[in-house]
Amino acid sequence: MKGFAMLKIGETGWIEKDRPKCGPMDAICKPLALSPCTSDVHTVWEGAIGDRHNMILGHEGCGEVVEVGALVKDFKPGDKVLVPAITPDWNSLEAQAGYSMHSGGMLAGWKFSNFKDGVFGEFFHVNDADGNLAHIPAGVEIQYAPMLSDMVPTGFHGAELADVQYGDSVLVIGIGPVGLMSVAGANLRGASKLYAVGSRPACVEAAKFYGATDIINYKNGPIDKQVLDLTHGKGVDKVIIAGGTVDTFDEAVKSLKAGGKIGNVNYLGSGDWIKIPRVEWGVGMGHKQINGGLMPGGRLRMEKLGSLVACGKLDLSKLITHKFNGFENVEKALLLMKDKPADLIKPVVII
Repeated sequence: MKGFAMLKIGETGWIEKDRPKCGPMDAICKPLALSPCTSDVHTVWEGAIGDRHNMILGHEGCGEVVEVGALVKDFKPGDKVLVPAITPDWNSLEAQAGYSMHSGGMLAGWKFSNFKDGVFGEFFHVNDADGNLAHIPAGVEIQYAPMLSDMVPTGFHGAELADVQYGDSVLVIGIGPVGLMSVAGANLRGASKLYAVGSRPACVEAAKFYGATDIINYKNGPIDKQVLDLTHGKGVDKVIIAGGTVDTFDEAVKSLKAGGKIGNVNYLGSGDWIKIPRVEWGVGMGHKQINGGLMPGGRLRMEKLGSLVACGKLDLSKLITHKFNGFENVEKALLLMKDKPADLIKPVVII
């Protein structure tokens, strides 16, 4: 089969591989729609997870089941399915402890384009099909289904990690596609003032659509100083970090009230240390919590998030700015994510 792969750090290309084999609890799918992610960019061009050779990329997509194992009960060939970026081993001790995304080791629930071939192939393998796949709900268009693989669950997890409650003032740092879904998630959880940090007009417009009440342009000065000005020196109840660098935590902590929480869902592709300001962290005693986490995966998560789209509570149309038709355009879409033109939020490839 053909797939678009990371050949080594800094190099991609099309390769031929054997079609993956299906285990008794697994499924083999063919893609219906795909979307590249900034994580793919970190992986290939920054070597963020180390060197990989001839590994098919991609972890965002939806598909059609072509084969299932003998023990799979709820899916059959021909079913159209949502595929989460995180596909845990649900019988693992980590899953039993409540951290399925780390089944088999830290971050090991993230299998696609990490330590096994991803979804940018003519066929891809899904472990534990009954536990990880979900039927695409009626009313969810194929072009939007890949957003449910990663962008929606990761963005929403930021709101969960920050523990956004009704009436909270919330700062979302970064309004790329993940940050936009953090804005949407915080809004659905009842945030009052919702400050979104970004500068690109397309993202600013989308952030307002998803519930941002105020836009902070980081080009106009330090984020924390702008937040403190807007809040009359009080800061915000919660912060979601969905973009930036290892230095972003400094501004996040400075923007946060004592007793507040930070939820980080940003993939830190480079840097050795995270900076936490000593004084603004209450010299270690300010009850300012920092929680960073990989999104939960699995079937139930997909079904619940899919139902939000199906019933009209979550409109994904503002996320997709570029559409391609044809499997061969996966390469073009990934390079678009790498170059990030000003009008880009997310590209999607319809197969």
